[in-house]
Amino acid sequence: MFQRRRSAVALRHVAFEDLGLLAPIMEREGWNVSFCEAPVDDLSHPSIGDADLLIVLGGPIGVYETDSYPFITREIDLLERRLAQGLPTLGICLGAQLMAKALGARVHAGNVKEIGWGSLTLSDTGRASCLTPLAEGTPVLHWHGDTFDLPDHAARLASNENYENQAFEFGNNALALQFHLEADPRQLEEWYVGHAVELASARISVPELRARTAEYSKIVARQADRIFTSWLNQLAHKDAVSRTAQAR
Repeated sequence: MFQRRRSAVALRHVAFEDLGLLAPIMEREGWNVSFCEAPVDDLSHPSIGDADLLIVLGGPIGVYETDSYPFITREIDLLERRLAQGLPTLGICLGAQLMAKALGARVHAGNVKEIGWGSLTLSDTGRASCLTPLAEGTPVLHWHGDTFDLPDHAARLASNENYENQAFEFGNNALALQFHLEADPRQLEEWYVGHAVELASARISVPELRARTAEYSKIVARQADRIFTSWLNQLAHKDAVSRTAQAR
């Protein structure tokens, strides 16, 4: 039986922060992915708003910097509409912060800049979610200085010693991750260059970060596969149930 390939749009803020490990997973799971360059493309285009899945990627700017980067307001408007309609949405780092803002929560500078590998603590809801593999203590890549309050009606999934809100879900189809499950260790060399000023300001040793990345490279690839495959399969199941109900 022919299975329809679903459409996904990834909103990208800087070229080197892309889908990474998520790209081959989506291809395998039957998704056609197109990219939208958030700073310059028309975010009101129906192909974005009506996509089966919207993925909002990371970037080195703050949600509150709308005077310097007016397109942020258009992103928030887009997310408000999708989240109000219950349309599948995934936010990563800046994308998670934009989702929180679109849901009415405060986004602000944090007390600690997190850059590097570290584990998370899952909530009860998180342990029952697609993030279950993180309960094993395997590390994720943190790369942020901002944080957000938990939106109303959202469920906290993960925290750590620095930030209470590291991941949340909203409704049945929206997932926000403050950390980078998608980061491909092989491509992080581009991050070290693209974020050179930030790394130097935070006094992060690139050789030490590179060594930690090499240590975890095989683990994080398997982890990303398990988590993203689980979440995408959940979306597919919900979509199939919805289509069956509509056909009756």
